[in-house]
Amino acid sequence: MSAERGSAFLLKVGNGGSPIVYATVAGLRTTQLSLNGEMVAITSKDSGGWRDLLSGAGVRSVSVSGAGIFTGSAAELRIKGNALSGVIDDYRLSFESGETLSGKFLVTRLDYAGDYNGERSYTLSLESSGAVVAA
Repeated sequence: MSAERGSAFLLKVGNGGSPIVYATVAGLRTTQLSLNGEMVAITSKDSGGWRDLLSGAGVRSVSVSGAGIFTGSAAELRIKGNALSGVIDDYRLSFESGETLSGKFLVTRLDYAGDYNGERSYTLSLESSGAVVAA
């Protein structure tokens, strides 16, 4: 596997239609993805003093965060609407290799900031709801 450009790591939000059409969230400068897995310990006296874990058990989740410059794009406005209403929506992460991760996410945080002599910026956090599918 070769190195990939960070600028090609994109967050996209669905349009609510069927089929779903995704729009890239414009203005993002950084995007971060965390794959999380909860462990279920099944350690017993037979474990020889070592922890044993149950494969395939526990809760899995995906967390996404990003930060960028506000551009007023339709995708940014959809995310703001989702944050204000608490709606779970379709999102996709795409990578330079062509790989994608798609699923339903809740906007858990959306922050705006702006300096007197600077641009308006934002940070966001998303948490998965249900299965996230790699393609």
